[in-house]
Amino acid sequence: MNNARLYQVLRGPVFSEKSQMLGDSLGVQVFKIDSNATKLEVKKAVELMFEGVEVTKVNTLNVKGKTKRFGKSIGRRNDYKKSLCYLKSWSRCTNG
Repeated sequence: MNNARLYQVLRGPVFSEKSQMLGDSLGVQVFKIDSNATKLEVKKAVELMFEGVEVTKVNTLNVKGKTKRFGKSIGRRNDYKKSLCYLKSWSRCTNG
């Protein structure tokens, strides 16, 4: 894995109520990622982008796009892949 590939793995953070609660209680960060990225690539990309952060576990899931109506026409949101990254350094910061 070269650094150019790792910079393309992370697409952006996910801001939702659920992801904020996971971050506050368990130290989990949620990201939208490339659709063919592996867990190892996600781990290395997060550790590369954010210095001093150690990822202990990565869960990935594919999110199917919803079908939505816009007046008479029917549209569809895009499918995407997201990852939940469990951080080791978070637990040290909250203990004291």
